[in-house]
Amino acid sequence: MKKRCAWAGDDPLYIAYHDSEWGVPSHDDRHLFEMLILEGAQAGLSWITILRKREHYRYAFAHWDAEKVARFGEKDVARLMADAGIVRNRLKIHAAIENAKAFLQVRAEFGSFDRYLWQFVGGAPIQNKRRALRDVPARTPESDAMSRELKKRGFRFVGSTICYAFMQAVGMVNDHVTSCFRHAELSPAPPLVRRRLS
Repeated sequence: MKKRCAWAGDDPLYIAYHDSEWGVPSHDDRHLFEMLILEGAQAGLSWITILRKREHYRYAFAHWDAEKVARFGEKDVARLMADAGIVRNRLKIHAAIENAKAFLQVRAEFGSFDRYLWQFVGGAPIQNKRRALRDVPARTPESDAMSRELKKRGFRFVGSTICYAFMQAVGMVNDHVTSCFRHAELSPAPPLVRRRLS
């Protein structure tokens, strides 16, 4: 039996997310946009609530097409507020729309959202070696910096704790505990050492 991070529990949806997505480095702008919006929507709720609504979110938010979401108006907000398939919170819905606009500005400036975000970890995942869930912080200096910069650019629902959860989800940090089978799978192989033949 595979050993997992304790938070994965026994829910099949949670286990599948843990085993195949959480902590896998993502460089796809659409996926990064999706996860930023979903992490913001999760504020104050459990992640499993968002996972169960994820497919509906995808449909409700134009399959995470930021250009379409950025053009959402009050009619779209009303539609989303009436949609039981998502978290019906006006502030979070407006934040998603504003975040789409800010996302497009960042992409125009940096060439991709990916290039902008990954600079906060030096372009490669931070490889943590945490032994237990209690050792995992809610925020780090990197998530503090990312939060500050995103807020300056007009992003909302991007506090440091949300940013750190995002960084974990998209593989900017490897926070699988060391006893979890995914920790080793997502860690780089040690460099080969050449030995001199005598």
